[in-house]
Amino acid sequence: MVRANQTSPVMGFLLLGLSAHPVLEKSFFVLILLMYLVILLGNGVLILVTVTDSRLHTPMYFFLGNLSFLDICYTTSSVPLVLDGFLTPRKTISFSGCAVQMFLSFAMGATECVLLGMMAFDRYMAICNPLRYPVVMSKAVYVPMAAGSWAAGCTTAMVQTSLAMRLPFCGDNVINHFACEILAVLKLACADISMNVISMGVANVIFVGIPVLFIFVSYVFILATILRIPSAEGRRKAFSTCSAHLTVVVVFYGTILFMYGKPKSKDPLGADKQDLSDKLISLFYGVVTPMLNPIIYSLRN
Repeated sequence: MVRANQTSPVMGFLLLGLSAHPVLEKSFFVLILLMYLVILLGNGVLILVTVTDSRLHTPMYFFLGNLSFLDICYTTSSVPLVLDGFLTPRKTISFSGCAVQMFLSFAMGATECVLLGMMAFDRYMAICNPLRYPVVMSKAVYVPMAAGSWAAGCTTAMVQTSLAMRLPFCGDNVINHFACEILAVLKLACADISMNVISMGVANVIFVGIPVLFIFVSYVFILATILRIPSAEGRRKAFSTCSAHLTVVVVFYGTILFMYGKPKSKDPLGADKQDLSDKLISLFYGVVTPMLNPIIYSLRN
């Protein structure tokens, strides 16, 4: 560990993880490993089915396949390191390794935000404009929509990672997290991070605020259309086509808002407990949500 009063540059980082709670590490290793295997199996099967079954070559299942692939990439960028950290006494990661992990996790998170918005538009067209749906949501449209989601997510991740890793880290190199989470890394910089804060604020508006608003407006129109359907059976069938997506949206964004929106404790003892709860919530966001997505869509279908 680099001492706080030294000015030598940081060549790597030390990840605390749950080292302050060694009793939990073995239990969480087994739990996270099982969840990771379920993520790989569940999302892998969904991708295989959507590719091989020609009846599923539709916009909804194309977006679902992208979401499943994204969940595999997102968890693979961090879960193996987390599992290794549960077994390794000294949990270290190189500077370049930290940058790669930060880029992948940020890119996958931003891409999923945009992709969920695209899926909301698909559901809006299917329910509110069913006659125009085959024309508007043709392959020439939904493939570029998905590609644009990936391009936007990777672009903002490249910008945020470059801005973060160009900062000098000349003090404490201990990251109080399981992985190289960007906010935890920025706390260690010994330079002005105002540019990082501004850029992340802009990114949050673009990749969280705008998609949430877009999804909300889409479902207002969807709900209004469903309520105008005369038969109860027709309303049930119409709602069932978007219930899985709506569930995933609530779980995904609900976890984000809870993780970043709750007040911080000023009491030292409360802060320690909050650090633990923040880490556990982060695990839920990074592991449980990708595990639930294929289950939710499988049950719906």
